[in-house]
Amino acid sequence: MEKGKKECNWSSWRGQVMGGSVVDLLHWRDLKQSGLVFGSVLLLLFSLTQFSVVSVIAYLALAVLSATISFRVYKSVLQAVQKTDEGHPFKAYLEVEIALSADQIIKYVDKTQLYINSTMKELRRLFLVQDMVDSIKFAVLMWLLTYVGALFNGLTLLILVVVSMFSVPVVYEKYQTQIDQYLGLVRTQFNSIMGKIREKVPGAKKKE
Repeated sequence: MEKGKKECNWSSWRGQVMGGSVVDLLHWRDLKQSGLVFGSVLLLLFSLTQFSVVSVIAYLALAVLSATISFRVYKSVLQAVQKTDEGHPFKAYLEVEIALSADQIIKYVDKTQLYINSTMKELRRLFLVQDMVDSIKFAVLMWLLTYVGALFNGLTLLILVVVSMFSVPVVYEKYQTQIDQYLGLVRTQFNSIMGKIREKVPGAKKKE
């Protein structure tokens, strides 16, 4: 009964993390929690720019093991001195069920398969020019990415993405009205230009 309760609590906690907690992190609802996650991710990415992935993983594992072993030894000595029998200091965490159920694995596999299939269909549509304007927009995007790739490597881009994830939502939440107004103007101009291109480029008009 107790084990089932722990499994339920773990599933509930995992659902909260995958849901609103991510939004709260990105919007800095809890400054300490968001700062800790943001700083940890940035530290990891900056470490990868200086060391290999294997070295970073090894150092992280050693740091965690050093902390847990030191704490275990400290608690053991403290229990021996105070002559108490509190047991393993990580007992509560060791008893928590963290394994994924067969249904959860199937669900994640199905979602991944759906995403891969939709991506392959979209790429086929773009490369085989099913819609002229969409293929042109994709080509322009790839052309711009050649310049981005020349200026930044993958890790630098990933660092910029992380910084944007923790800054853009806060800025948008504060200046949502003004940003929506400017985005609306840009979208209107963009749609107008795309409409003119569809009218002038042969084969660019979408079939009804």
